[in-house]
Amino acid sequence: MARLFLIPTPLGDEATPWLPEAERQRVLHLTHFVVEAEKTARKHLKALGVSTPIRELSLATLDEHTRPADVAALLAPLEAGHDLGLVSEAGCPAVADPGARLVALAHERGFEVVPLIGPSSILLALMASGANGQSFAFHGYLPVEAGEREKRIRALETRSRQNGETQIFIETPYRNNALLEHLLATLGPDTRLAIACDLTLPTQTIVSRRVADWPQPTPDLHKRPCLFVLYAQA
Repeated sequence: MARLFLIPTPLGDEATPWLPEAERQRVLHLTHFVVEAEKTARKHLKALGVSTPIRELSLATLDEHTRPADVAALLAPLEAGHDLGLVSEAGCPAVADPGARLVALAHERGFEVVPLIGPSSILLALMASGANGQSFAFHGYLPVEAGEREKRIRALETRSRQNGETQIFIETPYRNNALLEHLLATLGPDTRLAIACDLTLPTQTIVSRRVADWPQPTPDLHKRPCLFVLYAQA
């Protein structure tokens, strides 16, 4: 039976191998892919070294604008007996990614789902934070409006303190510096706040401190992919 391969992609630089060689070899034969962004996917697949010329690959798009009713059609290669690759724009497909809808449907249709080992910015940030890795939650984006954002930050801090649970979230890169400033002004002095920026790249920056001990001046996070990790230990 045809298989759905979940293929991680690099977090930034294709020049550095991002899949173990054994995992890479498993997907070089693929000719059909579902991708979040076609231009990015072609670049990743070329660096990966797929056997078929890049322009001859079959790429279908699954992104935040794809209607639920259209997802089933993306499984057509599997229905026809072809292995299929799912590729996110960066990191692991189906994690904070619209590909999860395709994976769920593949399971419902009885196809084998094969996740491959590769970079996950969420797990890398958690690993490097020193926060609780036994219990954690990822929340995506916080509210943009200042009042709502402050309420959300305080709610996450309370949840972390009460449950011993690490809270992880992201921001639109051009608003990173404003969010960091807001977090430092809102969180309690004993709460651990970590930022993990440009993960796996030469410019990687990771800082993890209690709010009271955060270095000044803070690092410049403007327009850099960044994760924020909050842990209010009980």
